[in-house]
Parts: sequence; structure tokens; C-alpha cells
Amino acid sequence: MPPRPTLTVVGSVNLDLVARCERLPRPGETVTGASFERVPGGKGANQAVAAARLGARVRFVGCVGRDPFAAEALTGLREAGVELDVREVDAPTGVALILVDAAGENEIVVAPGANAEVGGFELAPSDGVLCQLEIPDEAVVSAWEQAGGLFCLNAAPARPVTVDSDVAVVNGYELEELGRRDGLVAVTLGAAGAVLLEDGREVARATPPPVTAVDGTGAGDAFTACLVVSLLEGRDAEEALRRACAGGALAASRFGAQPSLPTAAEVDAILRA
Repeated sequence: MPPRPTLTVVGSVNLDLVARCERLPRPGETVTGASFERVPGGKGANQAVAAARLGARVRFVGCVGRDPFAAEALTGLREAGVELDVREVDAPTGVALILVDAAGENEIVVAPGANAEVGGFELAPSDGVLCQLEIPDEAVVSAWEQAGGLFCLNAAPARPVTVDSDVAVVNGYELEELGRRDGLVAVTLGAAGAVLLEDGREVARATPPPVTAVDGTGAGDAFTACLVVSLLEGRDAEEALRRACAGGALAASRFGAQPSLPTAAEVDAILRA
């Protein structure tokens, strides 16, 4: 069994307000008949929960507000056994407004709130540090400067950022925004899977196992966490990418962000099927 890695995730935490509808509305249109749920989310929190379920020892650094949404937004992290380094600030807890249609397609609008206040932290040593771009650039740079091991950046939402990541996870649009990168870059291709580049050269390609799409909200976070944990466990690039595609597919086959995130045993099982 691979060694159990330690991972620090510096990122966002939201409460997702999710409406499930038959189809997504067109501009100016009202669609009725939806169902509504509140689900813990935020790319940072999602990836921390995913990494913990995959077997890593995880510490999460972030911010919430002093409001009723805060405890609910942190529920998934606590249930997954993630160590919390979370400050309360004078801003509302982050919220994501999510529409999901019957085919699993979604539309998301995020009100960052307290996530815009992430910063001023000191990181304890860990095997890896993982960031996304739902927090300020200054927080990402600080996490990169303090990382003593592998530094991974999930460059979403897309914008240029001045850090040299060991591993970057992007889709095609985010790759254009981020620019040419040295090190490992995983480019997600949706249903076609993903490709792994090393210093601009393709070193691995993988396709996801077939699943029925239910909700793609947490799929990218499951992919990112599975890739990072697999690399920290010492797996080679091809195996890590294959596991990441499987993790993303499993998440897309279930409803919700954090409720959909798979365990290591589930990833093993779908790869054996």
C-alpha cells in the first residue's frame, strides 16, 4: 500500500445553493418545477474533502463569515476528518448559486464573500500544498512560497498568476490564460479524459470509465485531488492520470459537490471493472 501523504489545501469554502431542473433557462427565461438543496462546497473545501476520502491526511486553510451559513459550509470538511485552520471574518460566508439540469450540465455563479479575505496564514510542513484561484492572488503566492514539498495549482477560475507550480491542473481555456508552464500540467478534456504534459511534452493520456452523468459540479475537484494524492503516494504519471479520470467520472455520476466525491476504494473498484 502506498504511504499515506500529508496535504495542505489553501482555498475557498462555500455553501452551495443548488436547484435541480429539467433544463437550464435561457437568458431572461424562468424555469419552474425545480428542487432545491443546500450542499457544502467551494473548490478548496471540495478538494480537501476529496483528498481525505482518498486517504491523505489533510489540513484546510480558509475563511468563513460570522453567519449561519458558516457551520453548514464546514460540515463536509469536519465529517471527512480534515484538520481545520479556518478564520472567521467580517464578510459573509461564500455562496455558490448552482443550476443542474437532467443531463448533468450546470451553471454556477459564486459570491466569494469571506474567501476574498484568505491570507496571513502560516503553513505547517506537509508533503504537498494545493491551491485554486477562488482566493486572492496574494494567498496563492504565500502558499507557494511556504510550500516545502509539491506545490499544485488548480488554475480555476482562469486568470494569470505568478507562481511556478510543480503540478498544474487546467482545462483548455485555463491553459491559455495560465500560459506555457514548466513541470507537470494536466489538461482536462471533458468526456475525452485528460492529457498530462511535462515541460510542454505529452507524457500520458487517459480516458474516464463510462458512467451516467448526473451532476458535474465536483468532477474537476475530484480529478485534481485524485491526481495530487496519487502523485504524493509515489504513483507514476500514467497511473496517477488514470486514477484522476476515474475519480472525476465517479463524482460526475452523483449529485452534489462534496457528497459526490469518491473514496480510494471506489476508484480502485471502477478501475478494476
